Amino acid sequence: MRVKPLFVIISTLSLFLAVVLIYPSPPVAPSKSSDSTSAKSDIWSVQRIVEWRPCKWWLQSHLTPLPAKSNGFIRVDCYGGLNQMRRDFCDGVGIARLLNATLVLPKFEVAAYWNESSSGFSDVFDADYFITQMNGFVNVVKELPPEISSKEPHRIDCSKRKGQFDYIESVLPSLLKYHYVSITPAMSQRRDRYPKYAKAALCQACYRALKLTESLEKKANKLLEAIPKPFLSLHLRFEPDMVAYSQCQYSGLSPTSMKALEAARGDDRKPWTGEAARIWRNRGKCPLTPNETAFILQALSIPKNTNIYLAAGDGLMEIEGLTSIYSNVVTKSALLSGEDFETMHGNTKAALDYYVSINSDSYMATYFGNMDKMVAAMRAFEGLYKTLFLSRRAFAEFTSRGLEGKLLMEALWKAHKDDFIKGRGSALSDCFCEFKL
Repeated sequence: MRVKPLFVIISTLSLFLAVVLIYPSPPVAPSKSSDSTSAKSDIWSVQRIVEWRPCKWWLQSHLTPLPAKSNGFIRVDCYGGLNQMRRDFCDGVGIARLLNATLVLPKFEVAAYWNESSSGFSDVFDADYFITQMNGFVNVVKELPPEISSKEPHRIDCSKRKGQFDYIESVLPSLLKYHYVSITPAMSQRRDRYPKYAKAALCQACYRALKLTESLEKKANKLLEAIPKPFLSLHLRFEPDMVAYSQCQYSGLSPTSMKALEAARGDDRKPWTGEAARIWRNRGKCPLTPNETAFILQALSIPKNTNIYLAAGDGLMEIEGLTSIYSNVVTKSALLSGEDFETMHGNTKAALDYYVSINSDSYMATYFGNMDKMVAAMRAFEGLYKTLFLSRRAFAEFTSRGLEGKLLMEALWKAHKDDFIKGRGSALSDCFCEFKL
């Protein structure tokens, strides 16, 4: 009989299967994680799960017809840098529509910010184009009727106004009484409280109707063409006044930077010290230095040979901290002819940075100021999503824990990857809606 050999074979197989089931297989070597900064791909290769796109209610809305009779004229008085004035003006457009007012072209108060007397609205933006694009959203005029043009507008303090009823209850009566008022919208606007027809006017003004003048756009295109492609536009903020305003302490600055910083600080901007300084920094209140910026770029696997356009104002401190690592850095002052650059005002220089940043292959900012918010929103409007804000808070928190070198780079990679895939900060929520991919 040949039963015995068959029995042996079956027994052997059973024993083998038992061993396989009881004992776990040896561990498999972990694959290289996408979180590793040693990976060849950069931050832009990470798959996003969220995008911000213009809301359909704005782009495809059927406009509420404008009332036959206007309640009067509103002029928006704008102060600060170009993008702060742009933001205030956009808010003013929404307020004018809310109050059924006719909008007068705004007054750009640049003297206090740039120490200049020129560069008004029409020096930067195409007024005729703006008026045409706002047709149906709000009435806009270049000039006032003769019976009003000789008067100064009645000034209204809007610093505490936030929502639609604040304006209807306290601004509208003055508009009806004086027929011509000027306002500066509050920074704490609650645009979400506006009716959609007022929000649509604001969105249209901000993202479709504001176009640079023909001469300025020509100069901006000339600058854009001169930048080596592809390129990253980097908005780096480390000017003396910026650092002084932050009230942050920095060690290891050059004597030249320290002298400029002390001059900018004065008596009322002394830096925080001790525990207060640590808490302040960990809250993300301290501007990134060029050296810290370069470190984060490396953590995000941005190649060192990347062409970088430096979108920044004059007087950047410690710039060698960036250019010693990323050598392909260009500026508008180097690319434009001396005469072109020297005759430009602060607002028109800022307009060039804004235009180039919108049209760059990718955009990063070390701050989340007015320009950054506007650029990010316009890039989202155009479907350009290689946009990222470098996290001052993450850098401060990780370094305060003692992380450095490779561990710090890996932590920064993960923090910024999470921001990028979730679309954090990529657009202003007033006119944009979240779209899950």
